[in-house]
Amino acid sequence: MDLLEEYRRANFFFESGDPLGASRLLEPIVEAEPHNTAVRQLLARAYFNSAQLNGAEAQLRALIEHDPSDHYAHHVLGRTLERAGRFREALPHLRLAAAMKQQPDYQEALRRVETWLGKNDAE
Repeated sequence: MDLLEEYRRANFFFESGDPLGASRLLEPIVEAEPHNTAVRQLLARAYFNSAQLNGAEAQLRALIEHDPSDHYAHHVLGRTLERAGRFREALPHLRLAAAMKQQPDYQEALRRVETWLGKNDAE
């Protein structure tokens, strides 16, 4: 198997709106190249976009373990946990991502989770 060609195909599937198909192509590539962060990140995004949240979480935690300063991995992990309804777990990752990089979508996700937690704590 030509890993580069499979990665290109997976990227095409992902960009074409087929994250599930992309994830199926990426899984064996990550297995063969576990330290390739670009492939692992695309797999995490494909899992997230296809609502395979456990898979996304596992890939993102591996990325963060490899590079704790990866603001994007922290952001997407926070979004994954938010999507799973695990707001308290999402908050530190979203805060860290927002502190590391000033991005409007990072700030928006952080506000959304803080608001949800604030409303929930008030009840």
